[in-house]
Amino acid sequence: MRSRWFGFPNPVNETSARLVAAGVVAQAVLFLAIRQWWVLVPLTYGFLARVLSGPRFSPLGQFVTRVLTPRVGGEHRFVPGPPKRFSQGMGLAFSGAALVGWAAGSHVAAYALVSLLLVAATLESAFALCLGCVVFNRLMRWGVIPETVCVECADISRRLAAATS
Repeated sequence: MRSRWFGFPNPVNETSARLVAAGVVAQAVLFLAIRQWWVLVPLTYGFLARVLSGPRFSPLGQFVTRVLTPRVGGEHRFVPGPPKRFSQGMGLAFSGAALVGWAAGSHVAAYALVSLLLVAATLESAFALCLGCVVFNRLMRWGVIPETVCVECADISRRLAAATS
């Protein structure tokens, strides 16, 4: 059962996901450019909020879903939510580790982690290549993530049939 306040959307509008990734790119570039720890706070909070509730408590998520996505023309593609949530969790791990690393005095580690996050967010934003989703899929194939977590991910034949019709 999905909580009223917490829960992740399923399916997810891929346009929104790509626009959120563009916002993450902007935040990562800002951090790497000005090298100020406080930029990591909204970056990390955004991932935490999106892991817990999708766009509900994320200022970036709200801006994207309420303002930007409705203004993007054309067809919007919808993709399964669980891999996108997993991807947000990976972003939380990287941004959170960068924040902790910075606080511990390991600025180089923070720069490296945010640089990796920047690469992943750029791939999602520019090319619709979600590295977190790729890892999620691999973990499902290996049996680490049960098929019940994302039935649609386990049975790609339905998505292929929908794409060809």
